[in-house]
Amino acid sequence: MVDLTKNFFELFQLPVEFQVDQALLSERYRELQKSVHPDRFAGEDERQQRLAVQYAAYVNEGLETLKLPLNRSLYLLDLAGHSVDLENNTIMDTAFLMEQMELREAVSEIREHQDPKSELDRLMAQVDQSVTDYQNEFASLWQKGDEASLEQAAAVVQKMQFMVKLSIELEQLEAELLDD
Repeated sequence: MVDLTKNFFELFQLPVEFQVDQALLSERYRELQKSVHPDRFAGEDERQQRLAVQYAAYVNEGLETLKLPLNRSLYLLDLAGHSVDLENNTIMDTAFLMEQMELREAVSEIREHQDPKSELDRLMAQVDQSVTDYQNEFASLWQKGDEASLEQAAAVVQKMQFMVKLSIELEQLEAELLDD
């Protein structure tokens, strides 16, 4: 059975680091799911069935946490004792806030742009590059591992979250423009 006291890296037998081998993660996920899938426990008593559901949920949560870079970053910081409260923490970096305002303005003006699709493509590429840059910066800070670097990594995760949200909004806008 699954040991619910293991962190997700231990559960999937992966090194505790930002870069995760996605193919190996998927392979280990399938192996774990086979062993804990609730259907395998259909003939067992109610307690065993309930445990199987808990184990399967834990494995699914682990996959979602380790698969997505933002979730993985937050989890790594949490493991290191540097939990980030994305709901209540605000970024004080003025340059970043200005960039966000400019990007938000550009997004709001896309529909009125003379070539909305190319403008959207340009913005999507810019945001995707920013997300990649923040991921790389986080990975570098995480590897250093000292207290100051982990504090900086927490600030980078907050910026990454803004950009990931913006990326999702741009994808939704793209779907809307394609429907027009």
